[in-house]
Amino acid sequence: MTLTELRYIVAVAREKHFGRAAEACFVSQPTLSVAIKKLEEELDVKLFERGANEVSVTPLGEAIVRQAQSVIEQAAAIKDIAKRGKDPLDGPLKLGIIYTIGPYLLPELVRHAIEMTPQMPLILQENFTAKLVDMLRTGELDCAIMAEPFPDTGLAVAPLYDEPFVIAVPKHHALAKRKQVAAEELKRETMLLLGTGHCFRDHVLEVCPEYARFSSDAEGIRKSFEGSSLETIKHMVASGMGVTVVPQLSVPKEEQPLVRYIPFAAPVPTRRVVLAWRRTFTRYEAIAALRNAVYACTLDGVERLTA
Repeated sequence: MTLTELRYIVAVAREKHFGRAAEACFVSQPTLSVAIKKLEEELDVKLFERGANEVSVTPLGEAIVRQAQSVIEQAAAIKDIAKRGKDPLDGPLKLGIIYTIGPYLLPELVRHAIEMTPQMPLILQENFTAKLVDMLRTGELDCAIMAEPFPDTGLAVAPLYDEPFVIAVPKHHALAKRKQVAAEELKRETMLLLGTGHCFRDHVLEVCPEYARFSSDAEGIRKSFEGSSLETIKHMVASGMGVTVVPQLSVPKEEQPLVRYIPFAAPVPTRRVVLAWRRTFTRYEAIAALRNAVYACTLDGVERLTA
């Protein structure tokens, strides 16, 4: 068996689809299917059950996939050790970041990373938390910037900052002139939410749990909409469709003509943003350099965490 074949079975187990797994591995589906069939024949076991719409992992296949993930991690560690013996900052760093942080942190972060460690270019992957955790575990990423909580997979975690949430309302909304708004008051509003899969959606539902029911006749709720990104939702707010909750770093520095951003009254809801990496990742200096680049960013309105 080869490392390539092990990467293929891990990808299929993650995607539950041969076509998507092939795309993730940058190979054709026939190439991936033939390699997996060859591995199944070599091991004399069936790794996957092929259904009409989805692929499932057999019980024995699950144990083999877990071991394959471990082997891939160990193989990546060998390369990391070799790099560490030279210059741990020399070479690309594969960084993942969630959708609700990337657009607001990356422009300044990339600029500082280039200034501070030009020999360590960042290879960036923007995705959902669950996907980034999987990519960390399989070695497709070296580290990721995410918001807690996320599944405990034995990752090393360093806190970066605590970020407060802010309410966005249309310019002529009744709340637009307020200096603060209590979370309880949002029960009476039309809330615009991110789609399923965004961890920030879950954070908003923690602040306003009533919206989790999506019931048009629930007390104090008129309707809920879903948008594909925070920026799309902000445009919906501007057009008067409703209100939303956004993270502090997504608030524009200049006053907006159609949207007003209002702080929450205490207790202010926040999210903790962290840097996570595999414990087997040996380029410790690269992780430290990336954290320093984050701390070099302006980060207006957030509480930096250096512990």
